[in-house]
Amino acid sequence: MNYPKFFDTVESIKVVDPLSNVLGAFEGGVYEFNYLEIVKAAGHSCPTVAGAYITTLVGLKALYPNSPAIRGEIKVEFKESLEDGVAGVISNVISQITGATDKSGFKGLGGKFARHSLMKFDAKISSSVKFTRVDNGKSVDVYYDPSLVGGSPKMQPLMQKMMGGMANPQEMREFGELWQDRVKRIFENMPTVVKVII
Repeated sequence: MNYPKFFDTVESIKVVDPLSNVLGAFEGGVYEFNYLEIVKAAGHSCPTVAGAYITTLVGLKALYPNSPAIRGEIKVEFKESLEDGVAGVISNVISQITGATDKSGFKGLGGKFARHSLMKFDAKISSSVKFTRVDNGKSVDVYYDPSLVGGSPKMQPLMQKMMGGMANPQEMREFGELWQDRVKRIFENMPTVVKVII
């Protein structure tokens, strides 16, 4: 399996998942997500997928500064509707990492471990996403703006050729490399593209 090597350099997100411990999936419920796994689940790597990963990484670090995040005990709020723009793509990534879902998620086991109704859309927030701990109510707002890291000027004409079915294999490869170069630079410039308000 070949993929951009920078995927392996992105910091992983460590969690403790009490449900996985109870059901014997991971000893102590301890495991982690890395960017490559998220890309596999999404089927692609782009500024949106990277942004969902970055906002979750920094948001959970702020919520749990001294320990791994507790998966399944984090509320997630978006100001957009689920149907708006890329809200669905972002929510899928964040759901995978936090376990939070709207109404479709796990209903619980013996009255515990429910993950449904932990994700809300059309929330009255100004940030890109708001994370809240269920146990103590502590919240963080995370703002993400990938426009601060621009792409190569060669990408637009290459995309037009691709969409028109006129790009040759070399041009298609070049477009993919330039696309991933921007994603790589977004990760390299995380302090520029993301802001956390506690």
